[in-house]
Amino acid sequence: MFVISCTANNQKSSTINIEKQQINVTVSAAISLSNALKEIKPIYQSKYPGVNISYNFGASGALQQQISQGANVDVFFSAATKQMDVLQKANLVVEGTRRNLLTNSLVLITAKDGVPLTDFKQLTDGKVKRIAIGEPKSVPVGQYSQELLTNLGIWQQVKPKVVFANNVRQVLTFVETGNADAGIVYTTDAKESNQVKVRAIASDNLHSPIIYPVAVVNSSRNQDAAKSFVQFIASEQAKVVFQKYGFGVVK
Repeated sequence: MFVISCTANNQKSSTINIEKQQINVTVSAAISLSNALKEIKPIYQSKYPGVNISYNFGASGALQQQISQGANVDVFFSAATKQMDVLQKANLVVEGTRRNLLTNSLVLITAKDGVPLTDFKQLTDGKVKRIAIGEPKSVPVGQYSQELLTNLGIWQQVKPKVVFANNVRQVLTFVETGNADAGIVYTTDAKESNQVKVRAIASDNLHSPIIYPVAVVNSSRNQDAAKSFVQFIASEQAKVVFQKYGFGVVK
């Protein structure tokens, strides 16, 4: 067998023994985390070769619903606290494993040669025909975007122009392909594309805090390995990777 050392919140380090056979850990994670988590995977598996990490990326709301309906998931990594709160209230995550790990920010994007906006309020301009945002009920970036536009006092004015996307990467694609004149995405997603230009950054006081919580799912059959993965992505080594992709780290 091989050994994993874990430190629970406010507890001393403990040792977890995992049998030598291959263990599969399924991580359902917000799609905005995909590039960073893909880079972290081989680093983790080089330390724990007996654990195979499989990712299921999507909108946090859709992933939360899958877990609520009994999907075989070991770790949930959400782009908002709302979805994690739902699972925690239903006792679907392991007590003491939830951590708020990362932060992000909202930006306004257009195509590189698109409408030269400088402010979110300019989305009311007649030159902007279509605005892509995430679907607010299931996509955290959409929830934050709607809050932002509401607090700016322009939601009702721009709503007829809005094109709803299934996740933040689809928002990015809509803008890249010209299917939307502008879009609202996370800083981290805008950073991944060389086809869009960031036109404005949203003030944090105009929307709910963008917090990424992670926790082990109660129904996990491999809770020891799942806990080790959660601990690893909270480590300094993993934080360096997340920061490389533009995420902030919760202190």
